[in-house]
Amino acid sequence: MTDKKVIRKQMKANLSDLSKPIYEDFSYEIAKRLYEQQAWIEANVIGITLSNPPEVDTYQIIRKAWEQGKQVAVPKCHQATKTLTFHALSQFSQLESVFFGLYEPIEQQTEKLDAKEIDLLLVPGLAFTKNGYRIGFGGGYYDRFLQTYPGEAISLAFDFQLIEEFAVEAHDIPVAKIITNKQVLDPK
Repeated sequence: MTDKKVIRKQMKANLSDLSKPIYEDFSYEIAKRLYEQQAWIEANVIGITLSNPPEVDTYQIIRKAWEQGKQVAVPKCHQATKTLTFHALSQFSQLESVFFGLYEPIEQQTEKLDAKEIDLLLVPGLAFTKNGYRIGFGGGYYDRFLQTYPGEAISLAFDFQLIEEFAVEAHDIPVAKIITNKQVLDPK
């Protein structure tokens, strides 16, 4: 089995090799598959990370959610406690650039939502196994959040982000589905 740090480094390199046209095509295919999922159709509130290329583009997904009358909740990272809170986002101008150039909700302009108010959570990651385990970016924020999140969690990934296995740790929590540009994996 390969070490998580090695997998992270390798996957970041693979992602950086994606050309803009391929990135756009793959992100679009993933989004189309997501919109067909029952969890998406039934969800009123979608928890979603603001993508930072070359992660799967979530801005188009946020726009689609708004078009369909869904509420969008985006995460705010609290570095001191390594926890996430989600805030309702109704326009992109309610975002600010924080550490590492990531965008987060401006707390004074957005309402904090409780985890149980989020019907569907789209969980980011760098690499995924077919049984739903993921390697994130190393902070453990989503693993902590998923411990108490009661709804359905789905990850979006490019097909090449699927790997055979890695050493699963006690704090690793699998997602219910992984949607790629080629398939929908339902490890349940």
